[in-house]
Amino acid sequence: MRYLLLLCGDESAAASAGPEMARRCHEWAAEAERQGVRQAGKGLRPPAEAKTIRVRDGEVLLTDGPFAETKEQVGGYNILECADRAKAVEVASRHPWAEVGTLELREILDGPPTAS
Repeated sequence: MRYLLLLCGDESAAASAGPEMARRCHEWAAEAERQGVRQAGKGLRPPAEAKTIRVRDGEVLLTDGPFAETKEQVGGYNILECADRAKAVEVASRHPWAEVGTLELREILDGPPTAS
């Protein structure tokens, strides 16, 4: 089963975590890859550089940054391949970001894409 692991937090948590957190996150990723459970993952540019896109009545509406009523934003992601949810939770719980931010784990649906 494949899972999307979203790394969330506010920008102050990322700034205060510093280079030590980045090093630990890279070590976690390398270990998860050695175990064969991490398929992909990357950090994301800051929310201030994001664009939000909506289409309403055929018109493209483009705004700066994320449009969310929360201080926490998605800062990175990982794709995990695990036998079951328990294993995915075990792997995710060792991610250093869980100490300063929030991790969201979602199973990736298999099969053909569905209409949204």
